[in-house]
Amino acid sequence: MLTGGCHCGAIRYEISGVPLNHALCHCVDCRRASGAPMVGWAMMTQERLAVSGEPSTYASSEHARRHFCIQCGTGLFYTNDAMLPGLVDVQSATLDEPDELPAQAHIQTAERLGWIAEAHRLPEFERYPPQE
Repeated sequence: MLTGGCHCGAIRYEISGVPLNHALCHCVDCRRASGAPMVGWAMMTQERLAVSGEPSTYASSEHARRHFCIQCGTGLFYTNDAMLPGLVDVQSATLDEPDELPAQAHIQTAERLGWIAEAHRLPEFERYPPQE
């Protein structure tokens, strides 16, 4: 069982079983909705996701729905009944233990930011600002 929730704790969720896949999405819509260069999504059937609390919903396109916490703004779920009926994507970074679910693929790479290809070469700091 995987568990997770929003930043403030108003919304919690449990995932039963293993997600169908876990992909890192590079599309413009995900970037704009999250403010991040890519978003990890774990896909599963809706029956495998139990949610406590009431997420708000934003219609980001004709069929796409993004579900988030109205209190803290954390993005949580994505549904698109026209394209993916009966399925839900969970933002994997909101898992309590995100390392338990390694990503399996990059998707929508045609829209990937150019500098992402070299991001692994940037300097790394265990803490920022650096501690002396």
